[in-house]
Amino acid sequence: MLTTPEGITVGDRAFIDQVIANRSGRPGALLGILESVQDRNPHKYLPQETLRYIAAKTEIPLARIYSVATFYSLFNLQPQGDNTICICRGTACHTRGSRNLLQSARLELGLGLDDSGETNEADKILLTTPDQKFTVRTVACFGQCALAPVVEVNQRICGHVNERTLQREIQTIERESE
Repeated sequence: MLTTPEGITVGDRAFIDQVIANRSGRPGALLGILESVQDRNPHKYLPQETLRYIAAKTEIPLARIYSVATFYSLFNLQPQGDNTICICRGTACHTRGSRNLLQSARLELGLGLDDSGETNEADKILLTTPDQKFTVRTVACFGQCALAPVVEVNQRICGHVNERTLQREIQTIERESE
């Protein structure tokens, strides 16, 4: 695989150049560029060298690109698993048990809890299993409060989720990937 001095493959560089050319000057161009580039990555994330390359090609400061990539929960700066379980930690979901859902998912997938046995409520969580089959992450709010607690499984919103439902979702995915 031929890579450029930026650490990006020649094919990825050509793809990024084309995406930038197609979106240049359009409203929301940066969001579209980042989304297209992330979608092409097999692990659905934006490596640092890719962000630097985009900054250089678009003449947008790297700090601004990084700020956009970290503000929107759809962007990932770390490799993601093949399957994603995203748990809402908004107020409505929290009061209806999303903390227990998070702990249940972590235990079901062998991700464990931190040393105190608790999770820090304020932290954004992003954990990937060692085999990269699953990523468990949290978001501040999906905006689906009437369905609380809400969990997104592989980009499919599930409402009124309980621990048993979440376990079944995980087990179904595990069976299908065997």
